[in-house]
Order: sequence, then C-alpha cells, then structure tokens
Amino acid sequence: MALSKEIILQVSNKGMAVFRHYIPFPFQVGRNFLNPLYPDKNASCNVFFDRRNDCYRLKDFGNEDYSGDCFFFVGKLCGLDCNRPSEFVLILEKINHDLLLGLIDDRGFKVVESNSQKLLVLNQVREPSSPAPLSKNRKYNIIRKNFSKHELIWWAQYGITEKLLLSFHAVSLGRFDSENREGKPFFFLSSEKEPLYGYVGKQHIKVYRPLSEIRFVQAGNIPEQYCFGLEQLPAKGDLLFITGGEKDVMALTAHGFHAVCFNSETSIIPTGIIHKLSYRFKHIVLLFDVDKTGLESSEKQATNLASYGVCRLLLPLPGTKEEKDVADYFRIGHTAEDLKRLFLNYLDTLYSETMSALKSCEVDFNNPPPIAQIVVSVNDVPLGTQGNLLCITGGEGTGKSNYVASIISGAIRQQGVDIDTLGITIGENLHQKAVLFYDTEQSEVQLYKNINNLLRRCNRLAMPDYLHAYCLTGMSRRERLQAIVQSMDRYHYQCGGIHLVVIDGIADLIKGANDEAESIAVVEELYRLAGIYRTCIVPVLHFIPNGLKLRGHLGSELQRKAAAILSIEKDDSPEVSVVKALKVRDGSPLDVPIMQFAWDKSLGMHIYHGEKPKEAKEKRKEDELVAIAREIFERKNFLTYLELTEQLQDALEVKDRTAKNYIRFMREKEIILKDPSNPNYFIIGQIA
Repeated sequence: MALSKEIILQVSNKGMAVFRHYIPFPFQVGRNFLNPLYPDKNASCNVFFDRRNDCYRLKDFGNEDYSGDCFFFVGKLCGLDCNRPSEFVLILEKINHDLLLGLIDDRGFKVVESNSQKLLVLNQVREPSSPAPLSKNRKYNIIRKNFSKHELIWWAQYGITEKLLLSFHAVSLGRFDSENREGKPFFFLSSEKEPLYGYVGKQHIKVYRPLSEIRFVQAGNIPEQYCFGLEQLPAKGDLLFITGGEKDVMALTAHGFHAVCFNSETSIIPTGIIHKLSYRFKHIVLLFDVDKTGLESSEKQATNLASYGVCRLLLPLPGTKEEKDVADYFRIGHTAEDLKRLFLNYLDTLYSETMSALKSCEVDFNNPPPIAQIVVSVNDVPLGTQGNLLCITGGEGTGKSNYVASIISGAIRQQGVDIDTLGITIGENLHQKAVLFYDTEQSEVQLYKNINNLLRRCNRLAMPDYLHAYCLTGMSRRERLQAIVQSMDRYHYQCGGIHLVVIDGIADLIKGANDEAESIAVVEELYRLAGIYRTCIVPVLHFIPNGLKLRGHLGSELQRKAAAILSIEKDDSPEVSVVKALKVRDGSPLDVPIMQFAWDKSLGMHIYHGEKPKEAKEKRKEDELVAIAREIFERKNFLTYLELTEQLQDALEVKDRTAKNYIRFMREKEIILKDPSNPNYFIIGQIA
C-alpha cells in the first residue's frame, strides 16, 4: 500500500492507533485528560470520533490551538507543520516508521525509516552493567528536529551559531522521553515558549531547557569524568577556561577562547584531566558564575587544584539570575577584548613584583645612563621559525654585537623599508608584536649604545612601543629566568603576540654550562615557551665551537633542540667576520653559504660583504668531514654503510638523507674508501 493520509487512516483505525501510540498514558474516547502537547493544568481535552471527517480527532476545550487530527498531533510533537506539504510528508514517514505499518512511498520503495535529514529518532535503551542507581543510567528516547529561526536568534545573543552548536553535538529536540528516579515515565515537549535542547554524547544526553523550571535533565550512561568541550581543544594553547556550563563553553569558543566544563560547578574536577591539560596550556583559569554557589565552588576548586597552577577569574557582574556567567557577559555587550583585558589585569596582579623589578632594568632611551667604561660584550641574534630556537655562538671580538643589532633592526624596521641585515632576511613585524631583548652580560651603558646603533641602522629616532630591552646584570641567575618567563607572558597579551625574543648570554641563566640537569631544564623551558607563544627565541651561547659541535652540556642540549645554529668567526682577514651554519634542521649545514660582513668606517656600522666563493664553501665542507671521519674511525677501523650512516647522524645531528649525501661526498673526495673484498668502509691511510 502507498504512503498517504488516507491509507494511514485506513490501517490505523481512523487514526486511533496513532493517538494510542503517541499519547504516553491510557485514555478513553470522550473522557477528558491533560493535553500532553503543553503543560496543561486542567483536564479539558479528549479524543473523539469526528463523523464529518470520518476520523478520530483531539479536541482541547481550553486552547483551540492544540486541537486537530492525528497528523496535527504528531506534527506538534516533532515541531513540524501539517500545512506545509514537505513537512506533512515527514509526518507520514514518521507515523509509518514508528507504528511499523510497512507502507511504501510513491516511488514503490518500502519506507522503513525516515529518508529526511530533518527528523532523527534515536533510541537509547540501555541496562546498567552493574547495580548502579537508575538515576545514573536512565533509559531515554529523543526526537531531534532542525533549529528554528527563533531558537537560533536566542543562541545568537551569546555569539553562538548553528555551525558551532553542531560542532559541539548540541541539538534541538522536539520531544524527550525518560523515567524518573522511581522508574516512572515522563516526557518534555518543545515549544516556542519552552524550547528543548540536548547535548548528545556517545551513550548519554544532557537535556537543557533554558526557559523552564526544570532546566537540566540527564539520561543514559553518563561518564564519571564528564568533560564537555575536551575533544574540541587544540593540541597546545596558552589559555584554557574552566566554566560552569556547556553554554558558557560554546560562548567562549565563539569569541576565540578555549574552554571546557564538567558536569556542574559543584562537581569534583578530575585531577587526571587537569594534569594532562597542564602540559598543553600555559594558564588554566576557573571562570564560574559569580552567584553565591559559583563563588564558593570556584574558591574551593582553586584551592584543590592549586598544585597544577589553576587559578580563578571573577567576572564584573552583579550575580543576579540574568547576569551571572560568561555567556551573560557577552550577551550584555562585553567583547573578547574586554575579557582579555580582565585576564591581563589578573596577570598584572600575579606578576606585580616581577614587573616592578623589571621596570628598573628597562632601558629608558630618553634618559641615558651616566658614561662609564665600555665593556666588550657578545650579543644575541634572532633567526629561525615560529615555535623554535635559533642558537648563535662564537668568541669575543667577532662582531656579534653588531650582528645582533642588525637582526633586531630588521624586526622593528618600518613596513616596506629595506635595510642591511648582514645577509639575513628578517620577516616584517606587520602587527607590531612584542620584540624582547634580555642582556645578562653587558652594562647598561653598553646596552644603550647598542640600541642607539640598531635604531640608526633601521632609520628610527626612538624605540617603538613594542620593543623592550632589559639589562639583567643586577639580578641573580635564579631571578633572571623567572623575569624572562613572566614578562614574556605579560607582553604576549599586551602586544597581541611576540615576534622575537633575544637572550644574550643563556649560560648566565644557570649555575654552569656543564651542569647537565640545569642545562636540560633551561633549554626545555625556552623551547616550551617558543611553542606556546609561537615565537622565535634566540639564545646566545658564548662558546667557541669545535668544528660542527658545541661544547658542554648546555651546548649539547642546544645542538639537539635548536632548529639552527650559527657561528660567527673571524676570517683569514681579521677585519672580516664570517657566519657559518653549524646545524640546520632541514638539510645540511655544509651546504649553507658562508656569509661575510665587515666594519664600514664611513657609515659607522658593519655592512654585508656577500657570500664567500663556492670554492671556500667546498673547502670548508671537506675539512669538516675529514675531521668527523677521523673521529668516527678512531673508534672502529671498518664500518658498514648502515653503521657509517648512523654514526654521521649521531655525530652531526642530521637526518638519514643528509648523512648519505655526506658519505657520497666523502667517497668523491676520497676521504673514505670501500673495501673491494667486503661491504665495509675505511678511512684512507693518508689521513688515518
């Protein structure tokens, strides 16, 4: 039989079977009961037989808007309009599916379930796997519908779009059926005055009725460690809010923040989840409601989670029912910038002592320090990619200070202006993010002179607001790293990000460069900060390198972590300095050109002298590989191709492909030879 109104009336006893199926309690024809389509308080409706239309109908004497036939009744349950042909078809399909009528559509196909994406019925009937209370694993049914225009307007006041709702598995419901603590059935229906939403999990649902007396109902197998928004978080970030509810999480996400919530503000927050999140986010902040319950809960949670660095932020709201949470904060007109400013004020309080101490260390370009004896120092050089370290090394008197100054000049140059950066290309700081310069060795006078030189190089008369230079010689070693970490965090929020960080004298942040534990700790901390703030951190190590290797535990750790290492050395001509690559993450350092720069007396600064000839680069490559080959074959006279590849990878911190290219080069230059009688390689006798 075909799917039509007439056929459904024929097979359902004039519609009576439809009413019997969907009305969730027994009734008698002609006897009044409470209308299940709305919160009816007076039993003034009944089902009667309409002889004129030859079908059963529902008659509501108290509200005529809720009277109609069985198709009208099912449409009201599902949020569909009988008067719209496309939606009336959905009502027919729904009845056919739920009553198992087995009818076929007008194309001759048997309709066993709705082929429309506008309607979805999910049957979540599960039995507890253990004798847990029924309230923790309630059976439930839901009828899902499209978000109405009215509903989307309501969510939009918090900045939440339909796309965002769906990404968090938040749906609009037409009906929700479940059972109470005693196992008695009940249901909720959606209406314009009392909308019905659901946060759908894999085996559970959390029903949200924002305009009703009973606002939240849970059903299904709800996880003990329920955490809404966890799967939407990025791998790493700087700031994570823990809020009181799902709507707050989505409102924060809509405004560009990361957020999660647990089952309620009074729930015990699992420390295991916080422990994992503390490795992914720099700050974890409680942002609960500012009513009595929220304030008490956030204070208690902050105390319990203090060991993970979790703190709380209070919104400037009165704490009334209409204005108490972060969703309300955005609804009444506050912006993402307002919330950032609140957090920045919190950081000012948290770091007040450090920032006060740093204030006395900050270089005041308009108030130069008294003239004192000039001390030659070695400066840092910024070079690399976001999220990585670039190490600069070399001895004294090689021109590092001017080299560093030229790179900082490139980071603060005015847009579109070309300057001499001694052969290095520096990305423009288009958004004027922070450029931070920490010096642990030079005097304040020398640092001021260097800043004056770098400003002259980039044709500036004064320091831009986003450039901050500090002389940390007056701080202890322990205080220096703390000052760098906290001030970076502060300027990240103040300037909207950090473009470049230069630390001139990384060894002065720890007790000694040969202290293995401290060397690993300081390099890992800088690498972590570079990733969190998506910036390039340039540590300067005042060692003279030994070939392609850096000395000491600090040098070894930088060799492993840094994306690139540049060495500044004096050339054969003492007036010329050369820049050599000791390591590049993608490729061979021996293939990088050797750059030259020298002092120009007429300009009063160093200028770029171009690359050294190709022959010089090839000679350097050959000399370095000869030295490496001697070191490797001192331990073992004969090596297989695989062993030699692994030895080169370990010795030079290069990838497999680069190591194989080195073997090919050494064979061409006859640095090593292959034994004709076996697959082993050995170093030739002339250099053995």
